[in-house]
Amino acid sequence: MQKAVSPYGFREGFQDGVPIGLGYFSVSFGFGIMAASAGLFTLETLLISLTNLTSAGQAAGVKVLEGVLLAGKVGAATVVEMLLAQLVINLRYALMGVALTQRLDENMTTGKRLFYGFFITDEIFAVSSAKPHAVGPRYFAGLATAPYIGWGLGTLLGAVAGNVLPLSVTNALGLALYAMFIAIILPPMRQEKGVLPCVLLAAGLSCLMTFVPVFSFLSGGFVIIISAVAAAVMMSIVHPVPEKEAEA
Repeated sequence: MQKAVSPYGFREGFQDGVPIGLGYFSVSFGFGIMAASAGLFTLETLLISLTNLTSAGQAAGVKVLEGVLLAGKVGAATVVEMLLAQLVINLRYALMGVALTQRLDENMTTGKRLFYGFFITDEIFAVSSAKPHAVGPRYFAGLATAPYIGWGLGTLLGAVAGNVLPLSVTNALGLALYAMFIAIILPPMRQEKGVLPCVLLAAGLSCLMTFVPVFSFLSGGFVIIISAVAAAVMMSIVHPVPEKEAEA
């Protein structure tokens, strides 16, 4: 059900988005370096960040593209691999978008929902959902501006730095992206006892398929897909979410 017109404007949204943008700037710097190390051009790296606002999805995508660059060609399997990887990793944003529809005011038309849905990330979803009143297009535009600019600018500078700095320095700076992934899973790991086993299981499966010769035919993208889906399915059976918690 649509809510009344939101009391929040662009300015308040922008102020709420500045801390997110600053965080995205530092993390995307690491992504830019990673993409440059994989052999992507600076413009290609920037376009990835401007058209696909998802750190984990972009990292997985770069792994797939790195394989393409090494092979020197793009096959049908590579396209399927990329699509599946993005679907598995970014599916949560669709769920966030559905949940966020209950927090939108009457000015958020279908066209605006489709447009602003592109900018939904974990942090933007959390901030907009935490507002006591409904949010509208002006607030959401302000909220998304700083994170989008921060992510793009950090990526650009990281890609440039990756082409100029020594390999030892770029390798060290490239760890920033993985540090962010660890920071994301630590809080829920403390609250939910099923998260840690799921993470360890996914990591173990990934190592198994990466280093055991019998799985050498699997590319990096498919390793990510299989590890994530298998670990999630196994833990949903072994450690399901309680019914009351699921309803909440």
